[in-house]
Formats: sequence, C-alpha cells, structure tokens
Amino acid sequence: MSNVEEYDLVVLGSGEAGKYLAWTLASQGKRVVVIERRYVGGSCPNIACLPSKNIIHSAKVASLAGRGAEFGVMVGKPVIDMAAVRARKRAMVDGLVEMHLHKFKMSGAELVMGDGRLAGPKTVEVALHSGGTRTLRGANVVINTGSRAATDPTPGLRESAPLTHIEALELDRVPGHLIVLGGGYVGLELAQAFRRFGSQVTVIDRNPALIHREDTDVSAAMAELFADEGIAVSTDTALASVEGKSGESVRLRARRAGADVVIEGTHLLVAAGRTPNTDGIGLETAGVKLTAKGFVQTDEYLRTTAEGVWAVGDCAGSPQFTHIGFDDFRIVRDNLAGHPRTTTGRHVPSCLFTDPELARVGLNEREAREKGIPCRLFKIAAKDVLRTRTISETRGFFKALVEADGDRILGFAAFGPEAGEVMPVVQMAMTAGLPYTALREAVLTHPTIAEGLTVLFSSRPTTV
Repeated sequence: MSNVEEYDLVVLGSGEAGKYLAWTLASQGKRVVVIERRYVGGSCPNIACLPSKNIIHSAKVASLAGRGAEFGVMVGKPVIDMAAVRARKRAMVDGLVEMHLHKFKMSGAELVMGDGRLAGPKTVEVALHSGGTRTLRGANVVINTGSRAATDPTPGLRESAPLTHIEALELDRVPGHLIVLGGGYVGLELAQAFRRFGSQVTVIDRNPALIHREDTDVSAAMAELFADEGIAVSTDTALASVEGKSGESVRLRARRAGADVVIEGTHLLVAAGRTPNTDGIGLETAGVKLTAKGFVQTDEYLRTTAEGVWAVGDCAGSPQFTHIGFDDFRIVRDNLAGHPRTTTGRHVPSCLFTDPELARVGLNEREAREKGIPCRLFKIAAKDVLRTRTISETRGFFKALVEADGDRILGFAAFGPEAGEVMPVVQMAMTAGLPYTALREAVLTHPTIAEGLTVLFSSRPTTV
C-alpha cells in the first residue's frame, strides 16, 4: 500500500466521542485526523438532538400562545409558519457547524471530508469528496460511525418513502395527518411537536404501551397526556403493509386486538429503532468483529477485537445518548493515557423532551422487581411542588427508589416541568453516595422545581 500517511490517531466519524478525542489529543501535540462523510460534528448538532429540541421549543411557544387566555394574555389563535420554524433551526445548525470547524482549527486536528473504510489493520482509505483518495494509518483508530433510523421490511414501507427524523425536521409545511411509527423517544417528541403545530397525529406502536420499558405509571401518564392533546395512540398494533407515498397520501394496514385496521394519513414518520452504521466500511478487513445485531463488538474498555482499534457511541452498542458518547470519549482518552477506565457501572441518565419532560436515572420499579432488589418507593404528585402551580404546569409526578435496608438512592424518575434539570441533582447525590436524607434535609431555594426533592424525600414511602 503506497503513500500511507501516518497519524497518532485516526477517527472515522466526527460524532460526540470522536470529535472530543480528536480535539483533546491534537491539543496535546498528537497528529490526529478525523474523516467525516457528511455532518461535521455528527448527528447531534446537525440532524438529531439539538435541531429536534429547537423545533420542539417552537412547538412549546405555539402551545403557550394557544393557552394565552389562561394566563390573562389575549393573543388569539397562533399561526404556524413552518418555513420560519425551519429557518430558525437551520440558523442554529449553521452556527453549530461553524463552532465545530473553529474547534478543529484551534485544536490542530485535521478534518477530512470523504467516505472512509478500513483497508487493513489500523488503516483507513478515504474517497475524498474533492476527488481522489488518501490512505491514513494510525497508531490507534477509533470507529465512531453512529447509527441511522431503522426501516423494517414491511411490504410497501420503503416504497412509501417515509420520513425519518432527518426529513421531519426539514418540513416547511405542517402535515395534514402525520402517522408516527414508534412509541419511543423520537416518535413521541415529534408527535407532540407536530400536533402543537396543528397536524392531526396518530402514533402506532407494536408494544403494549408507549415507552414500554418504563414503569406502568409513566406509560399511563404519557398516554393520558397524548389523549388530552388530541393525539391518537394505537398500541399493541402490528403493521402489515403500507400503500401510497408519504407527503401525499398513505394507507397503513395493521392488526390490533385480533382485528384488521386501516389507518390513513398524509405523512408517515418512521421512528421505531436504530441501525448501526457498520456496514460497508471494511471492518472485516481489519479484524473488527460485530455482534449479532450488527454493532461493533467491544469490551468494557471500548476496545474492539482488533489491536489498536476502538469503537465509541451508537455503533459500539453504547446507550444511544449524546452524553454517553461524551463519556465514551473520556473512557478511551483515559485508556490511551494509560489510566484504565471502563463502562462498568456508569449511570445512564435519560430525558424525553415531551412537554412535560420525562427524566430518569438508575433503577425503575420494573427493573427492581425483575432483579429482586427490595426497596422503598417515594412518590409525590407534581402539584405538590408549589412552583408548578405558579406556572400552571401541575401534570405529572416525582418518584425515587431507596434501598430497603439503608438510605442509598437507587433510582429517580420525574414526569413534570423541568424534569431534566432536576434529575442531575439526584444523580449527583447517587454518584457521591449521599443518603436520601441529604436531599431531604437540604435547604433548596423556594419556589423552584428542585425544591420538590425535599418534599419527595419527606413523603411516606411504600415497599416495592
């Protein structure tokens, strides 16, 4: 292999873990190169986390405007300009891309735009977008190729050209009737947002409940929220076939409760899981093995089956959150520096950005029962947190699990306003090994949502 360029680190993909590895090692004087196919900075700032939350916030503003009279503010029925919503989102993305380019420049990490694939041990061949090829070899190589929306082989589904979150965030018109396949995070967030923009929305999920891995009270609360907002939900529904074209007219044939059903709409959004981007990048030529589900096989140090090759983020089967990608960066960074660090036992917090939010960390009730872990359940209604009454957002609840024979916090969940901002307080207590009484006795500012933690941990627990 001729004209091989040598680097200390070669990163395939500029997502969360890869870009931070590149910036960190390059700033230390290492020779680092990152190969990116399309999205500088990865999915999060371009087509996923931040753009979706941008549009969700526009939908929140629309909802508040529609509730104006409730607050004594007479603004009339809001008019939605989706092109303007999209323009706001695009402006944010442009700014984020510029920020990333600046960080590459300042760190000294080289960014190469092209299609990369492994061509041998610790060697990546890049078909440059500008033409030609380059062959890059690293003392270490990091695979950071992410994941994409999964589309199952249901007859007619692919032919209907369904939206994924990428296309949904680029719509310049409000869909007449949006059908959402999937009752998980992406599906629920976008379902509520487009309903608030004025679409008729139907959510279809093959599982018996929305966000079915959560506790039954959480799924029930989400179903109640959607019913109140006029979103139709069809759970325990098996899709049989799809006819038509998304954006024009689609007809879905399905089976529910032993009966055939037909659901018709104008747009179809697929949000039923993710597929790792591990195909077609030459992993086998470098001795990198995959799991049965197509993820890169790694150990707890995020090492692959090939020496000197690491995998991070979604493609490595890590929990599919940007903040976990960032932690993957820290794990590989420390291991490269000779300081062993693993994924074992780390907290995996999550936040569903519906309105209200659902935030959780640690065990939930279902998991505690499945694992046979005895614990105490503390639970209060959101309305018991007085701040919720000042903002007319009393829907939801807070709950926490504490070990049965001690004071250690095992898990926390909140379905309510600013839940994602309250959860880290509990997570920090869990990380520090503080007893729940430390939060119960803390002096927390009144009136804030976080003050509800003193109310929660002062309540009378039940046994799980």
